[in-house]
Amino acid sequence: MRRILIIDDDVPLAETLGKSFQKRGFNARTVNSYEDAILLAQKEKFDNAVVDLRLKNRSGLECVKELLDLQPELKIVVLTGYASISTAVEAIKLGACHYLAKPANSDEIIKAFEKGDGDISAPITARPSSIKNLEWETIQSTLEETNYNISETARRLGMHRRTLARKLQKQPVK
Repeated sequence: MRRILIIDDDVPLAETLGKSFQKRGFNARTVNSYEDAILLAQKEKFDNAVVDLRLKNRSGLECVKELLDLQPELKIVVLTGYASISTAVEAIKLGACHYLAKPANSDEIIKAFEKGDGDISAPITARPSSIKNLEWETIQSTLEETNYNISETARRLGMHRRTLARKLQKQPVK
C-alpha cells in the first residue's frame, strides 16, 4: 500500500483529499502545518506527498526542500491556489515532481505522480493570465512582503487603503 502525506492548512480540503486517496488504496496521513509535516516525516516513511504552496507560517517550498532532505526518494506534488511561473519553476528546482493549480482532485494528483519526465507534446497556449488573476497574485505577493500590513501594501501598490480593503473583501486573504 502506497503511503501519502498531505500537507495543507485548509483542514477540510486536506481531510477530503485524504479520504479520496484512501478510497484509491493509499494509506493517507494529513497534517495542517509545516512543523507537523516535518515531525511526521521524521517518524514515518512516505512514497508520495502533496504540499500546499502557502502554509500558515511557512512556504510550502521550504517544506518541499526539508521533506526531500529527510526522504530523498519521496515524490512531491505542489498544490496552489496562487499559481505562477516563478513558483512552479522553484518547486521543480527544489525537487517536486509536479505542480498543480487548485482545485485539483486525487485523480489529477495521482496522474502527476505517475508522470516521470516532462511531456514534449504538451500544447503551448497563447492564453495569458487574466488581469484579475495577475492583480490578485500581485496583491497577495505584496501582502506577504509587508507581513499583511494593509496600509503598507496599498502604498506599495499605489492605491488607496480603502480600495485595497474592498478588493480583499471580495476574495479573503489566505
